[in-house]
Amino acid sequence: MGHQEPHIDLSPRVSDTIRKTTCYMCACRCGIDVHLKQGRVAYIEGNRDHPVNRGVLCAKGAAGIMQVNAPSRLRAPLRRVGPRGSGQFEEISWDEALQTAVDWMAPLRANAPEKLAFFTGRDQSQSLTSWWAQQFGTPNYAAHGGFCSVNMAAAGIATMGGAFWEFGQPDWERTKLLLLFGVAEDHDSNPIKIGLGKLKARGARVIGINPVRSGYNAVADDWFAITPGTDGLLILSLVHCLLKAGRIDLDYLARYTNAPLLVNEDPDSPENGLFLRDAQGKPLVLDRASHLPVAFDAPAVKPDLAHGYRRAGITHRPVFRILADRYLAPEHAPEAVAERCGIPASRIRALAAELARVAFDEAIEIDQPWTDFRGTRHAKMVGRPVAMHAMRGISAHSNGFQTARALHLLQILLGTVETPGGFRFKPPYPKPMEAHPRPHATATPGQPLKGPHLGFPLGPEDLALDAQGNPQRIDKAFSWENPLSAHGLMHMVIANAHAGDPYRIDTLFLYMANMAWNSSMGTARVIDMLTDTDPDTGEYVIPRIIYSDAYSSEMVAYADLILPDTTYLERHDCISLLDRPISEAEAAADAIRWPVVDPDRDVRGFQSVLIDLGARLGLPGFVTEDGSPVYADYADYITNHQRRPGIGPLMGFRGDGTETGRGAPNADQLARYIETGSHFQAHIPPAAQFFKPWNSAYQDWAVGLGLYDSPQPYLFNLWLEPLRRFQLAAEGHGPHQPPDHLRARIKATMDPLPIWYEPFEQSAIDQDAYPLHALTQRPMAMYHSWGSQNAWLRQIHGENPLYLPTNLWDEHRFAEGDWARVTSPHGAITVPVAHMAALNPNTIWTWNAIGKRAGAWALDPKAPEATRGFLLNHLIHELLPPKGDGHRWANSDPVTGQAAWFDLRVRIEKVPAPDRTQPAFAPLASPVGTGPATLAWKIGK
Repeated sequence: MGHQEPHIDLSPRVSDTIRKTTCYMCACRCGIDVHLKQGRVAYIEGNRDHPVNRGVLCAKGAAGIMQVNAPSRLRAPLRRVGPRGSGQFEEISWDEALQTAVDWMAPLRANAPEKLAFFTGRDQSQSLTSWWAQQFGTPNYAAHGGFCSVNMAAAGIATMGGAFWEFGQPDWERTKLLLLFGVAEDHDSNPIKIGLGKLKARGARVIGINPVRSGYNAVADDWFAITPGTDGLLILSLVHCLLKAGRIDLDYLARYTNAPLLVNEDPDSPENGLFLRDAQGKPLVLDRASHLPVAFDAPAVKPDLAHGYRRAGITHRPVFRILADRYLAPEHAPEAVAERCGIPASRIRALAAELARVAFDEAIEIDQPWTDFRGTRHAKMVGRPVAMHAMRGISAHSNGFQTARALHLLQILLGTVETPGGFRFKPPYPKPMEAHPRPHATATPGQPLKGPHLGFPLGPEDLALDAQGNPQRIDKAFSWENPLSAHGLMHMVIANAHAGDPYRIDTLFLYMANMAWNSSMGTARVIDMLTDTDPDTGEYVIPRIIYSDAYSSEMVAYADLILPDTTYLERHDCISLLDRPISEAEAAADAIRWPVVDPDRDVRGFQSVLIDLGARLGLPGFVTEDGSPVYADYADYITNHQRRPGIGPLMGFRGDGTETGRGAPNADQLARYIETGSHFQAHIPPAAQFFKPWNSAYQDWAVGLGLYDSPQPYLFNLWLEPLRRFQLAAEGHGPHQPPDHLRARIKATMDPLPIWYEPFEQSAIDQDAYPLHALTQRPMAMYHSWGSQNAWLRQIHGENPLYLPTNLWDEHRFAEGDWARVTSPHGAITVPVAHMAALNPNTIWTWNAIGKRAGAWALDPKAPEATRGFLLNHLIHELLPPKGDGHRWANSDPVTGQAAWFDLRVRIEKVPAPDRTQPAFAPLASPVGTGPATLAWKIGK
């Protein structure tokens, strides 16, 4: 009998059904194939036909299966029965839960809509949530952007009509040099990894500019270990070098930017610093042929960049001349900024030379004719193959708005925006600042707001202020404190509500916003605010808190009513052109999620719950004339809602199923999306793929798709006139005046040209006492806090040490296994440390959102996340150190209100190892209990 080999099935059947949907494990929105066996999720892989990831899937995406099976999932609506923070809840029915919410909110809508504050986390459904809040009539709505990237978004849109990340991307196919500024690995990771692979394969160079060399910076060809908060200094020094060498794209500046626009330089004029305009209000340029001022868009105009126009004894210079004089000043030379940036002057000069060489000596051409908005026909598309990408590392500083603007200035001077090889916009962008709405915040009992909450003020008259000049919003967005706060200030909501500044609220309604832990600045202090009671009445200072989440997060324990959400594979979602789509530079694209499995708990998708609440409250647009609901659920809303005639949440398969962008609702639309992999693309014609802001073919295509109702060509704003309008008000001009204590700050920080100033917290403390910068980064394997309770991802990042550079490691004689006390002006933590050589010598850092509070997320109280994990949040304050002037100064960017997480300064000392990280919080009592020691199951045979 010979040896009998055992029979092994080398290709077992993975599934009996495959359903294609969209991932939700980060903000990439990749396409996924969800394999099911007997109706249960067995395996998740990338969808090879999807435009975002083309089959690539990261650890987060594959681990989505563990989100659907997480023991921390909430199971039914809950009502608090013990004190806040006790974790004592009782399960109630959905009818009882929804009626409770209505009983709390209906009187507010009838009498004081502003007393409802509705704020959401990274929910990806802001088109619906913002519309719901608008129809309710509360001015107090925003999403998480004030935490994350409003400096980036506002600076990009204000300067060039679009921004990094979701609004644009490098030209991965043609770029020869890519600069990454402050980019961590959590956002857009699969497209960036795919793009970096293309660059490496072609021999293109990648340069990382980041205090920390991890992830993308680790695979970069060169790395600049910049000192946190000084990116703007470095960038403006690069601008200095390029101007001095004459290596800038003058033709690009003259044609497509406001560089040639004439600025009123009459110091006695109330319009000093604004553009000279003709009788029709069009900005003027000096024509090189006639030497006369003419409208900037005159068909045959040849704008002069250098010479001014003399009128009534005063010379009014073009923007470019003012810009050149400023940045050619010695204060911007590499030798003047090198020490503060931590980058030698020789390296700064070498980087500027490399940018110039690639942009101009290696320029590329595409044989594609196109016509611009002035009617000029161009035989070719000329490209500057230098691309840049930036994210939270430059954004989360109190100087982040102006730093982001400086980076866009650098791109524009090189002519690398919307040209082949450079940075490219993704539909629905480009869109000029003026095309966005102005913010609306005047609450009228029983009525909707008259327009959307968020937008872009163009001057003081657009601020959200009452007749007495007080902020109308609880977060003080769009006030004199934060004029361009296009994403709101979520980090200030609880502090302001607790302080009653500018007024008290009644109900705080949060969705997927873990404000009791990793989404707060000063976690212990915020917990105290959530649980504080009025000494006279014994009632909570914030009377009611409604919270919706899929999981038993730290925030759950502090809510009064819990509306349990589904996981992302159990609900409908819409990744819409009305919000944040999945477009690429050469195509508009949107996508859906749909219930590929049914929930096994008494939970409902939050979006459907919100629609139900809208109908029960009788909100306009949610009920018909007879009071019956307009929409059955979110799927019905996605299909039938129209934001304006013919324009709905999804662009594909409209009307009879053949119309794209514009068309009547189609009852089969969702089914068609599911048939085609849960996404839809509309490709941009070849003649329209570059120079989009000025390209007539693109403008016509965008109108046809419904992105605009008429062409919207515009100039890039090197000189940002709305900022100058705020400065003029601070100088005493006009009917709208800021408070006296803010005048100096407005004049100093709202410069119409990009500037750099020292971060506020840094300038407010004794820097010798707190000599180190402290940062967080999100790891590639995790995104927001829901990822770090995932059974698979926890094996990658189950705890987070504090990383120290070699000089500090040696100076304090640390060894493996040691601990340190880290102290800021606001608190102290005791944490494990680790050595990292590739780190700015004055910077320490850790992974964000790994640390968990014991008892939350169904984790064992002794889990490493609770005993060796930690947050830097305990060291950060939402307010700056007191100035002694009686005012509460937010720890935020003064232009946009972006939370200045990365301005944190600390000191460290070696201490004996404690039993666990400090501060130690008492374990939470979780309504879902603790998960099993082993999470395992078998699906099918």
